[in-house]
Amino acid sequence: MDRADVLIVGSGHGGAQAAIALRQHGFAGSVAIVGREAELPYERPPLSKEYLAREKPFERLLIRPAQFWADKEIALIQGASVVAVDSAAHSAELHDGCRMGYGTMIWAAGGDARRLSCGGNDLAGVHSVRTRADVDRMMAELDAGAAQAVVIGGGYIGLEAAAVLTKLGCAVTVIEALPRVLARVAGEPLSRFYEGEHRAHGVTMMLETAVDCVEGEGGQVTGVRLADGAVLPADLVVVGIGIVPSIGPLIAAGAAGGNGVDVDEYCRTTLPDIYAIGDCAAHASRWADNAVIRLESVQNANDMATTAAKAICGDPQPYAAFPWFWSNQYDLKLQTAGLSLGHDEAVVRGDPAERKFSVIYLREGRVIALDCVNMVKDYVAGRKLVEARAMPDRRLLTDPAVALKDLV
Repeated sequence: MDRADVLIVGSGHGGAQAAIALRQHGFAGSVAIVGREAELPYERPPLSKEYLAREKPFERLLIRPAQFWADKEIALIQGASVVAVDSAAHSAELHDGCRMGYGTMIWAAGGDARRLSCGGNDLAGVHSVRTRADVDRMMAELDAGAAQAVVIGGGYIGLEAAAVLTKLGCAVTVIEALPRVLARVAGEPLSRFYEGEHRAHGVTMMLETAVDCVEGEGGQVTGVRLADGAVLPADLVVVGIGIVPSIGPLIAAGAAGGNGVDVDEYCRTTLPDIYAIGDCAAHASRWADNAVIRLESVQNANDMATTAAKAICGDPQPYAAFPWFWSNQYDLKLQTAGLSLGHDEAVVRGDPAERKFSVIYLREGRVIALDCVNMVKDYVAGRKLVEARAMPDRRLLTDPAVALKDLV
């Protein structure tokens, strides 16, 4: 295939949903997805949870079965990547030197796992959690006897991996450079709760701790040296320190951007006929007072994909989807509604000791987000509070006897 009416770069949630949405909205032209992996498009969140724990086989992660893509006449160009874009000629250069023409491009390339600046990234036993291949290598090492794991980074990916590795019998240490885990995405009450939960399950939590280097012998990781000189023995290291947006070819082609490629309310970049969606797209969010942000979530990828598809099909509708997230650790289900960025108060509803509670984030008295732990009703009603820009009585918010739905 040397040309597609719509060329989608990236076969993750955003890329797959963009192709699906194009067909759902009546697009009859040719559609092709270029994906770096040899796999069919599949779900990524289970990688650090059910897939690593071997509770869900890979076949159940597929977004659609193989026959679906054939039936919808969506070409899958697997094991390929776009390395350069010529927006004037409407063509893309692939890694093997081949060129593909396009009428419209949707850039859904996501991001690459951020690597350790201290080196050691290429040692056997050092892993990120971005692809099936990443997790397959981890599972092979666990089968071979890996039993001492160090997780670098106390974000959701790191904590989810720590929970599963602990369940699988590993001795796990989590290293976080900041004073608390989840510091960039949640308030202190939630951070302290999860720190306590992991410690209760036997995980060693090392906060305000810097890594000096990852050590190895014969190409195999042997430990993690800390800034104070202490060495933590390790035969498996998980690096969960964020991602770097995969936007190089677009920026080189002249697209505006920095921490992500800039898009407007219809997910259009500054390059003609090129859209960008998902983890790599920087957009002004109404849920963050129109600050320009990147959102790394399935919800954002899927909803941006639909926005781009509708615009391409002649039905442009500004992107204003409500942001939500989730995380599963041990028997805890965390559901997040809204964005807590810029909150000036975090109030706790319920008792964390009972492992069922919510943290409600306020800015100038207005509810802007909630983190709900094993509290589905709070999540459902809390979302409506955020959407309504509600300013309820703080005392009622913190009273579990008062249903949040009655405060909308």
